Amino acid sequence: MSKGPTPAMEQFYEMKSRYPGCVLFFQMGDFYETFGEDAELISRELDITLTSRGKDKNGERMPLAGVPIHAGEAYIARMVKKGYRVAVCDQVEDPKKAKGVVKRDVVRVITPGTVIDSSMVPSEGQAYLMAVVPDAKYSIFGLAFLDITTGEFFVTTCTADDGGNGLLSAVDRTSPRECILPQSLSPQVQPLLEGRGISLTPREAEYFDHNEACSRLARQFGVSTLEGFGCNDMDEAVSAAGACLRYATETQKCDLGHISTLYTRLPEHGMVLDAITMRNLELTKNIRDGGKEHTLLSVLDRTKTAMGGRLLRTFITSPLTDIEEIKERLDAVEYCLNEPLQREIIRGSLHRFADIERIAGRIAYGNVGPRDLLTLCDSLERLPGIRDVLSLDDSIIPSLLSEIRTDIRDHTDQVSLISAAIVDDPPVLARTGGVIREGFSSELDEIQDIRRTGKNWIASFQQQERDRTGIKSLKIGYNKVFGYYIEVTKANSSLVPPEYLRKQTLTNGERFTLPELQEMEQKIAHAQERQSALEEELYAGVVIRLKEAVSSIQATAQAIARLDLFSSLADAAAENTYTRPVIEDSGRLQITNGRHPVVEETLSSVGFVPNDAELDTESDQIVIITGANMAGKSTYMREVALISIMAQMGSFVPADRAVVGIIDRVFTRVGAFDDLASGQSTFMVEMVELANILNNVTERSLVILDEIGRGTSTLDGYSIARAVLEFLHGTGKRGPRTLFATHFHEIVEVEADLKRVKNCHFAVKETGSDVVFLRKLIPGATDRSYGIHVARLAGIPGKVIQRAGEVLETERCRAPVPEGKRAPRYTQMLIMDGPGGGYATESPALIELKNLDPDSLTPREALVKLYELKKKV
Repeated sequence: MSKGPTPAMEQFYEMKSRYPGCVLFFQMGDFYETFGEDAELISRELDITLTSRGKDKNGERMPLAGVPIHAGEAYIARMVKKGYRVAVCDQVEDPKKAKGVVKRDVVRVITPGTVIDSSMVPSEGQAYLMAVVPDAKYSIFGLAFLDITTGEFFVTTCTADDGGNGLLSAVDRTSPRECILPQSLSPQVQPLLEGRGISLTPREAEYFDHNEACSRLARQFGVSTLEGFGCNDMDEAVSAAGACLRYATETQKCDLGHISTLYTRLPEHGMVLDAITMRNLELTKNIRDGGKEHTLLSVLDRTKTAMGGRLLRTFITSPLTDIEEIKERLDAVEYCLNEPLQREIIRGSLHRFADIERIAGRIAYGNVGPRDLLTLCDSLERLPGIRDVLSLDDSIIPSLLSEIRTDIRDHTDQVSLISAAIVDDPPVLARTGGVIREGFSSELDEIQDIRRTGKNWIASFQQQERDRTGIKSLKIGYNKVFGYYIEVTKANSSLVPPEYLRKQTLTNGERFTLPELQEMEQKIAHAQERQSALEEELYAGVVIRLKEAVSSIQATAQAIARLDLFSSLADAAAENTYTRPVIEDSGRLQITNGRHPVVEETLSSVGFVPNDAELDTESDQIVIITGANMAGKSTYMREVALISIMAQMGSFVPADRAVVGIIDRVFTRVGAFDDLASGQSTFMVEMVELANILNNVTERSLVILDEIGRGTSTLDGYSIARAVLEFLHGTGKRGPRTLFATHFHEIVEVEADLKRVKNCHFAVKETGSDVVFLRKLIPGATDRSYGIHVARLAGIPGKVIQRAGEVLETERCRAPVPEGKRAPRYTQMLIMDGPGGGYATESPALIELKNLDPDSLTPREALVKLYELKKKV
């Protein structure tokens, strides 16, 4: 008859049943052990040796894998990073006092969206837990986002009828790690979230009950109604917020007092940037590898603190539409720019400033480490100096900087407490001991004195016994198994006094003890145990006292983040020669000598060619851009969009002058992508993205369209491109500001038919068979793309290039002007440096000019000829 599981294993099975879907880290002494499938999993994922121990319920050998407790956080972090959920089951009573099996319980559940330990959370970004709740018609999604590390908590909504683009846009702005969603949520939604690498946590419908959510949130914030949070009529978003808070409380197993308020962010309160636009413009992630390098974020980020860096990401992905709010931000940046000495003092003080926002979160949670407290103390000590720099006349200092000065609270009490309680060089973990400074607790000082006295007594007793016995090599040692002992070598065994009590026999000697040594050992052991317990108690008391100041520390952290950000934007403006944009309530978008902020940085050694932009919803609403491949069309269009976003986020911009009439949304359709896994070709993806633009664009939007219709046949593509232009132009007096780049040269004729359309092109310079891209946008259209030249630069074999040129010549000669159509008007600027100037000789005006002999003309004849040539052009 097989034996049943041991009491400890019964505990394991019980905990495992209570936390399905979690890897259970089960404390046994100094190790976290895993069993069965969990052991096989962590052995595979963490490259840990897999062993076996005893038998499972089926009588099979039980797989076993474990990690030391002192290294447990690192292993747990690796599992969570891979998307697993870990339940930590600790021994919750002293094994020495336990009667029978040691009591154990799960003290926390760590999931991708609820990590709070500093080792598991990157400092540069938020760590959001997300919840999604659809309305009954699946037309709206209520969304909630909670960063448990900082206490940031907000709700918003998005439409559900746009192919998931609204949901993905919210996801791309926040980069959540985990999403709680109803089990019944449409299967079309789950793949979208999984495709963004988000860990999904389905829950039953009751988990999102609206009434329960309202009650839970009201209790958390100590209010009777949610009306003051601006979300009273957002039932789905409130349900999502309640689910977020419930999940965080269940996993953390404690009161989350640092989650003290709820913000409401509505799409109409700011510029809307969808997922496609954020990808195409590479705001925070580059397209190449998803990293920060070569993004708008990398160019603007001069922040000194992790808090400021996180706030910068929010500013970039959520620009404002309120003119006064934008101007207030610009005022703060301008003040920091114009006061370089104050800016340097502030930035010097913020250098190596701790992430006090997340430390406050760990204080509230109760797992803050002693080194965290020291870095917190060091940062709080710098605050009076920072506040003094801002202590100027309120008529001089901008309103936002005045608010920051007010929000930097007085933390003298917290600094005094930490300085008095924590030693200068504490261990990483409080339970290690040696954390509390001498003089903080008289009781602890007495215990430490007993331990010091005891060690001195041991040293004195050793010398006493050497003198008394005549054994000069006698020594007193200690180990955890036998405690203190007197060790005598075999050579001196004859000198051992009869009162020595034998304790252990060794190969080369023996170990003994004496009653007085045993008595002192008990005193020292008791003092050591008492010291450890008292240190833990004192440290917990310090943390409890600091919890009272969490909300104050959070307010200070947010003020420091804003100050860091504004001084950072000023630094970027000073270094890159940015100017303050003019923000107005109009349909204008005027940029003089604008530059692409990212490309400019990478081309700093050779210089960036600036360009102007003139768009107006009522006049030059649409600019059609034609010209050579590689001439700079895509760079230019992205440049205009980025300058607009920078202006409305409150940053200075890379231009000599910029006037930005408020833009409600920026749409982009650039580049070629496909989604073959879901059965969508490149052209299908293009059309889906285009549909999103045309269905959501408004008169205040900015639209960037690059090569619409190029993914299908020439005739179909041209037809689609022309129809899109006519749709955006509309029949009213105004329409969305639009940049439209195309290689369908026939489309430039639209300028004659649509009054708010203007043609422009990028100039090139031809030198024999060579082409130089001048990167300058000038008025007029062109019929040249120079695709064959670009192919040659890319390394296409010479025979292919030659044949392509022949085919092009044949086709150009063959293509007649359609009957009833006028020849298109081209004004491509071609600068001829030598014979054989390419296809420019096709222009009659240029042919006549080339054959003209200026020396044979009188001044009057020359003037008449000039007018004739101008008329032909």
